[in-house]
Amino acid sequence: MRTSPPGTSGHRFPEWLVVQLLARDEIYAVAVTRSETTQPDLGSEDMLALERQVCFALSVAARNVVAVYRPVLEPLGLTHPQYLVMLALWQHGTLSVKDLSGLLQLDPGTLSPLLKRLEAAGLLRRERDPKDQRNLALALTDEGRALRAEAEKIPAGIVERLGMPIDELMSLHGALTQVIAASQRALAGPAEAAIPGAGVA
Repeated sequence: MRTSPPGTSGHRFPEWLVVQLLARDEIYAVAVTRSETTQPDLGSEDMLALERQVCFALSVAARNVVAVYRPVLEPLGLTHPQYLVMLALWQHGTLSVKDLSGLLQLDPGTLSPLLKRLEAAGLLRRERDPKDQRNLALALTDEGRALRAEAEKIPAGIVERLGMPIDELMSLHGALTQVIAASQRALAGPAEAAIPGAGVA
């Protein structure tokens, strides 16, 4: 018997070839059906789900890490923002308010109350900036310099409290440094009408 498979416009083929063509088409149809049924439904994902937001993860992580520091810093009489000021002065020595503001990425209005409290605690003093006598600079007192010896124990203590491997923390530090740089570029550049990857930040 000779017959024509569907789609052959009346051309006649041997029965064995027709069977193979029909079998092939059936396998292809099954494969397509399975492929279509296993495709992920991208439209069902909630792009505004709280747990998807990078900003939420950063916010919670920042609050929690600062809370971990709190009992470690209390014996030194420092809050976490004050600790950051002291870190900058221990590292760089005498600094102008402008330079300190740039290092900490804090505006002078936010920085001023921190400096007043540290000055009242006897940890720093204001003096003429050696680079520009017209401006005031911030310098550590003897007590402020001596506090560094106690503060040197803090990083290891925080790592122990977090219970995370050093290499993971260093990788996190690198990733966050990239996020900081990217956010600074975004703030410095023009606003974009459409932001690639919207819904994950």
